[in-house]
Amino acid sequence: VLIMKLIKANVVDDYARKISSDPDTPTGLHFTHLPSQEDVAAGKPTNAFEYVVSLRDSVRRVVSDLIDGGTRVGALVLGMFCTSFIDVAGEFDIPAYVFFSSGGSSLGMITHLVSPKFDGGVNLKQYKNSDEELNIPVFSVPVPAKVFPSVLVQDFPFSSAVLTAFRRLSEVKGIMVNTFHELESYAIETLGSDETFPKIYPVGPVLNLGDNEEKHGGGSGEEIKKWLDNQPENSVVFLCFGSMGSFEAPQVSEIAAALENTGTRFLWSLRKPPGKDSTGMRFPTEYDDFEDVLPEGFLERTQGIGKVIGWAPQAAVLSHPAVGGFVSHCGWNSILESIWFGVPVATFP
Repeated sequence: VLIMKLIKANVVDDYARKISSDPDTPTGLHFTHLPSQEDVAAGKPTNAFEYVVSLRDSVRRVVSDLIDGGTRVGALVLGMFCTSFIDVAGEFDIPAYVFFSSGGSSLGMITHLVSPKFDGGVNLKQYKNSDEELNIPVFSVPVPAKVFPSVLVQDFPFSSAVLTAFRRLSEVKGIMVNTFHELESYAIETLGSDETFPKIYPVGPVLNLGDNEEKHGGGSGEEIKKWLDNQPENSVVFLCFGSMGSFEAPQVSEIAAALENTGTRFLWSLRKPPGKDSTGMRFPTEYDDFEDVLPEGFLERTQGIGKVIGWAPQAAVLSHPAVGGFVSHCGWNSILESIWFGVPVATFP
């Protein structure tokens, strides 16, 4: 397993160390750390996508050393945005596969939209805020253009890199998708029937359900669990909008009013909207004081039936018997976790 040292991604290194030290880890599993972004020679990459491309020679050396050492390399399994390494697999006549961590419908939609048979040079940005509906093969009904992924229809510094990664998927031998047939039968069967598309392997749900004791941001998992332990079974609505999810003050006020008016027990993961960083991406942070954004008196009036937190150990919360509903942005991990734990979802994409 080749590990990239992405900036702000120490969690990957920590996870690799944890697995390596686990006596139950298979003996054939080995981790190799690739150079960090700071260690890459001249022409340092300015973002994560450039960094991945800059590692091509490092990956080539690792594969070459394995082969020279007598190891039979049967395949190269790549992350979605590591398709630049397809060239390395080709040099050694090794089949390349991709692991796609989202669902089959998402895979089918984006690969269709960036394929020559659809765009033919058409600028996808023309569909931004469009009322047009398009027929996408992996969906049984027309799809409104206004729900297309923002990376396709807006200008981000990394947009071209993302589109290139999806276009190169046609070059791999197969794609392992984090889904299962019962959830996305139409999309899986549609992709599987396309002879021009790589073979699809539904391998999901792939979930990390073990690391639920992490402390981060607005509270600890133990504090949250203690509060949930004191709530009746199936009585709490959990509101959580993913690692990138946040709202401006007016929307926060509306959500707060809805929760207060319903009188429902709730656990609300509330994150602070940040400014844009150099990549154009937005990463929520934590509030120093929730009263700065919530309606005056809200915390006092809902004391006893509700709890507002920052970061939340989502899997641990969804697994708790007190949680009976989930208001979600419908990120793929959230969908899979809600299905895994059998928690109904009120969608807020």
